[in-house]
Amino acid sequence: MTKPPLPAGHLQTLRQDLGDRDALAIADELGRLAPAERARIFRLLTKQKALAVFRLLDTAHQEQLVIGLRDEQVLRLVQELDPDDRARLFDEMPAAVVRRLLAGLSPRERRLTSMLLGFPEESAGRIMSPKFVRLVPEMTVAEALERVRRRGRDAETIYALPVTDDELKLVGAVELRELLLAEPETLVRKIMDPEVRAVRVDEDQEKVARLIQAADLLALPVVDMENRLVGVVTVDDAMDVLGAEEEEDLARTGASEPLGRPYFSASVFRLAQRRAIWLLLLAVAAILTVNVLSAFESTLETVVTLTLFIPLLIGTGGNAGAQSATTIVRGMAMNDIRSGDLLRVVLREGRVGLLLGTMLGTLSVAPVWLFTDRSLALIIALTLVTVCTLASLVGSLMPLLARQLGVDPAVVSAPFVTTIVDATGLLVYFLIARIVLGI
Repeated sequence: MTKPPLPAGHLQTLRQDLGDRDALAIADELGRLAPAERARIFRLLTKQKALAVFRLLDTAHQEQLVIGLRDEQVLRLVQELDPDDRARLFDEMPAAVVRRLLAGLSPRERRLTSMLLGFPEESAGRIMSPKFVRLVPEMTVAEALERVRRRGRDAETIYALPVTDDELKLVGAVELRELLLAEPETLVRKIMDPEVRAVRVDEDQEKVARLIQAADLLALPVVDMENRLVGVVTVDDAMDVLGAEEEEDLARTGASEPLGRPYFSASVFRLAQRRAIWLLLLAVAAILTVNVLSAFESTLETVVTLTLFIPLLIGTGGNAGAQSATTIVRGMAMNDIRSGDLLRVVLREGRVGLLLGTMLGTLSVAPVWLFTDRSLALIIALTLVTVCTLASLVGSLMPLLARQLGVDPAVVSAPFVTTIVDATGLLVYFLIARIVLGI
């Protein structure tokens, strides 16, 4: 049963209510509060629950708490984080604060965190955990399980165990389930998978996350340039990466920059700033539409009825282009569509657009003829066929070309496609009108 929002009354009642809630429920409620209120309530938590809640908070909320708490509280919380989570938090904080927090860590935690921060942003090395249990091929299953018991509490995962030689070069992997089911005297090399997948530390983190998702992996080993094991990326970190990437793509397909933090932790200025640049760019691009209308002003004066259908035609074309672009960007993100598929995809989407335009054009003939005349019905039908085909071609082509140019496909997807199709759609409309009407 869902509990009501956290009470703001007497401290004793509040402390008791916090004690009755699990960490996830508290983290969810804290994320909706103002920073000062969040820090005040967080101080009421017990030591263990505070750590559990802190780990579940979004990085932006962790940053705000670090600023609002006392130094000893902050150091204790930061010390208990996993190195990859700590590195993610430090990425959001001023360099001076990071240096102070690093200095307060134990030597081992400071070394591990500094190592992760040394890798390129958005790389596998930045999100991997350097805490793992490593096995060797000549171990018996009994020896392997003993090592898991001895070192497992400090590792981020024990369910997928990498196997290396004495030089730390990856030679295989074994699941904990296989160890538990094998005979104690069996050698690890007999039950390990020698065809283990691995990625390099400089691999793009989205590609790593997609691989974990596609292969249904619990953890993916990360190796350096000499194939030596340096860490593992776990499935929970992969899901965080995919969530962030999808948020970014969703924001950009909606003509906005990603907030990079939960909605209520972003200021009104930040919300406006993330949208303003896109609105300005799209407003400038919309000048194309104005120029087309200006160029065909005489046509509009001759047949005023043409203006009635402008919103319908440019809206339909823009929507068709946005549908195509969104479908292609999604397919590229899931690796269903690759750069080499450009011609195949464009021809396929062109046929889809032609089919859609034919369907809509056929359905439009009767009502337009009924309320206007036969000539205008023909103009609308031909325009719908042409515009839908053109919009689908543009919507499929732009994201693929953007990837080849090294630009995020989401940046040139729906908003820009819609703007371009608006202008070209009007041009097509007036040219067809001139031909049909003979003006």
